[in-house]
Amino acid sequence: MTLTHARVSNLKTNVAAISIFASAGMAAAKFAVGIAIGSLALISEALHSSVDVIATIITWLVVRVSDQPADAEHHYGHGKFESLSALFVIALLYVLAGGILVESWSRLRDGAPPPTLSAIPFVVLVIDIGVNFWRARALHRTARETKSQALAADALHFASDVLGSTAVIIGLALTGFGYAWGDTAAAIAVAVMISLLGLRLGRSTIETLLDRAPEGAAEKASAAIRAVPGVVGVERLRVRMVGPTHFIDAIVNVPRTYPIDRVEAIKRIAQAAVSQALGDADLTFTAVPVARDNESVRERIMVIARNSGLAVHHVTVHDLGGRLTVSIDLEVDGDMVLSAAHDIAHELERSIREDFGEDVEVDTHIEPLEPELPHGTDASPERVEVIKAALTGFAANGAIHDIHNVRVRDTDAGEIVNFHCRAAPSMSVIKVHENVDEIERALRRAFPTIKRVISHAEPPYE
Repeated sequence: MTLTHARVSNLKTNVAAISIFASAGMAAAKFAVGIAIGSLALISEALHSSVDVIATIITWLVVRVSDQPADAEHHYGHGKFESLSALFVIALLYVLAGGILVESWSRLRDGAPPPTLSAIPFVVLVIDIGVNFWRARALHRTARETKSQALAADALHFASDVLGSTAVIIGLALTGFGYAWGDTAAAIAVAVMISLLGLRLGRSTIETLLDRAPEGAAEKASAAIRAVPGVVGVERLRVRMVGPTHFIDAIVNVPRTYPIDRVEAIKRIAQAAVSQALGDADLTFTAVPVARDNESVRERIMVIARNSGLAVHHVTVHDLGGRLTVSIDLEVDGDMVLSAAHDIAHELERSIREDFGEDVEVDTHIEPLEPELPHGTDASPERVEVIKAALTGFAANGAIHDIHNVRVRDTDAGEIVNFHCRAAPSMSVIKVHENVDEIERALRRAFPTIKRVISHAEPPYE
């Protein structure tokens, strides 16, 4: 289940707030009992819980900051505040562990008297174990759902409290059986557990601050991107964590024949795929156009023209015994003088020879560029009927039939005719094109005012 940002923020804040009251209550109880019976182990565990109270308050404050969105100063969000708070808590734990070890050594050296035993410390410790076990599980589950390092640190503190309280019970029991060093040994055990758990938390926190890629994240992100249709390959990919978010920088190869809108669609699909694979993810997708192995000669020529910002069509390619011949229709501004247009055509031909070799034969037909928005009006219904009747007559007894959807527009350059027709579904495209061309030529001969004819051939209805 995917949690919304608001839901994650509320969940982390509520869990941290509840932990503050539980930590404070248990720490006060253990400290009071520890002072009353003179148990170093119980006092050490109470101080450990006091550090947990401080850590939980810090966590409660930090998660409110870390969940704020990115701003002008923090482009990757505020997630690193959680890592910094975790480091501060680790430092407190090591200071506490060091203090406990020093006091334990002093008691062992000076032979301090054992604590006064009763049922009260055991009852307090059993209750503490139950409370801390419940809190550790709740915090660990929430930290895993929200990917919060601060809550993960809190979960480890309470897990260490469970182990520490267990060690204190064992130490007090040893004292009760006559082993005077049992309480001090339990205090040392608490210090060692604090150090080991701090080391474990410190490792993951430092790795995050040093931008170490999470285990397996790069492989998952790369596989998700490679599976997107249109992706040729992943040239480079880097992942780092900021709070719960995976920030991914990917350089991805895409076919150079793809238009920009197709590449943008690939980027959107890649973002969705990475988010599905990793959860909270922010993908920076850099597209690098590359030539595919199966790229045709015509596609290569279209790329060359597009890179030069030129409009070309009717690209014809022939292979004459290992020598290529290329014919291209090049569209330029109709008001351009011939010398300028010829220079553009010459530069295009030079670029093609650079790509295919000097022995390629290139011929460029220069024609005026059609205006993008020519002024035009619909012809009268009577004129449309005349054109339709002529088309139907030219198609009679031929492979093309059922002339329909005829439209005629008057423009400054002449009449533009659009029509639909039908042909046998088994007929090849070449044959259809030849038959339709014959009809179009006949129509222009019959009506010299017609500037252009655009046909759309389709199979019959089933």
